[in-house]
Amino acid sequence: MGARDKLTAVHVRTAQPGKYSDGAGLWLHKRPDGGAQWFLRVTIHGRRREMGLGSLHDVSLKEARAEAQKWRAVVRAGKDPIKEREKLKREAARADRTLRVIAEDAFEARKADLKDDGKAGRWFSPLELHVLPKLGQVPIEDLDQHDIKTVLAPIWHTKADTARKALNRLSIVLRHAAALGLDVDLQIAEKAKALLGTSRHVTQHIPAMSWPKVPAFYASLAEPTVTHLALRLLILTGVRSRPLRFLRLEEIDGDVWTIPAEAMKGRRGKTTDFRVPLSSESLRVIELAQPHMRDGYLFPSVRKGVISDATMSRFMERRGLEARPHGFRTSLRTWLAETTDAPHEVAETVLGHVTDSAVVRTYRQTDFLKQRRVLMERWADQVTGGKGKVVKLA
Repeated sequence: MGARDKLTAVHVRTAQPGKYSDGAGLWLHKRPDGGAQWFLRVTIHGRRREMGLGSLHDVSLKEARAEAQKWRAVVRAGKDPIKEREKLKREAARADRTLRVIAEDAFEARKADLKDDGKAGRWFSPLELHVLPKLGQVPIEDLDQHDIKTVLAPIWHTKADTARKALNRLSIVLRHAAALGLDVDLQIAEKAKALLGTSRHVTQHIPAMSWPKVPAFYASLAEPTVTHLALRLLILTGVRSRPLRFLRLEEIDGDVWTIPAEAMKGRRGKTTDFRVPLSSESLRVIELAQPHMRDGYLFPSVRKGVISDATMSRFMERRGLEARPHGFRTSLRTWLAETTDAPHEVAETVLGHVTDSAVVRTYRQTDFLKQRRVLMERWADQVTGGKGKVVKLA
């Protein structure tokens, strides 16, 4: 099996994103977004298996080694450790079948797919706040649509988005329970939705600045501060706030910024990174931001970590603006529609949106980088006060 115990606590704490072997099949995967997981790589019945052992936030190096040792013993006994663990989970679930226990187990199973391993609590909070206080101790097999309707009715019309998320999470929890071998009705959420009826709540979209007004705002961001520079690059690239705020210089190669797949919304579990063509103005902003760089991040906060989305939003609010940072994606998309002949799939790819079916995307092996480079250079010209001529993609 090779050398063991190759990692140290200091290395584990300070290592940059990547995969690191502790030996004997135990690995640590540190992600660019700050999350990190332990996993055990074993071979059973001629097939290689990778078994998650928990996040670095919850499991220390010593604990990970102990877990790895336990599951290696299972492999030596000729058993698949992943199947054995699932068997133990099913047995435990049958011993305690309450909605809370199953919901917490479902959340634990999904942590690796969530930002920062779900530490922010946004995935679980709709259940924690609006469902579990009243239904948490109810055996999940006894739940029906009337129970769900009762707990969600008070927020169905006033907090529609939260209620929708709660139903979505409940569906996932019920599927998890079914996978554990429990007898549950997988249609409970849909039945409850039918009983609740159509929500009267009107979705409030994030306010956006009309694209003709963007140049004047961009010109006002004249100071080389972190907030000004972050907003300028946000406008120029059209990316979401999170990948921009966590931007590291090593993600940039020439005039292309490659955002790791796990940092892209809607791409969790995917293996495709997203390439962003950088205009000349974008490269200039990045160069101006480099003196601020700390801990590898281009846009650090005053104290620690990176600049927050709230910081940029509050800056615009203090300016007396209704628009918010995320709205610049709408500004860019509207400009693309009104002043360019960019095909729909190209314009959507500019924003990192996934278009067409999985089959079509499989056969269309392109991210339209060449076409997007032309568009982003022209957008930068528009934003910086150029003529903003109609773009033709020859």
